[in-house]
Amino acid sequence: MTTETKPVEKECGKRKEYHRGGAEAVYCLGMIGAWVYFIGSATTFWLGVLGFLKGIVWPAFLVFELMKFLGM
Repeated sequence: MTTETKPVEKECGKRKEYHRGGAEAVYCLGMIGAWVYFIGSATTFWLGVLGFLKGIVWPAFLVFELMKFLGM
C-alpha cells in the first residue's frame, strides 16, 4: 500500500516551492483520534492532561512500530 505523491511545483518570485501535502493531514487525524480516545476515557482532570500529551506523540509511536513490523 504505497501511494506516491508528486510534488506540486509553484513559481514564487525567483525560486520554486514544492508542496507535498497529505502527511500532515494524516498525522493530524491520528492526533485528533488519539485525543478523543485518551481524553474520553480520562476520569480526572490530570488524566485528561496526560491524555492530551499522549495524543500529541501517539501517532509517532504508531508509525515507528509499523515501520519496525514491516522491516523498514
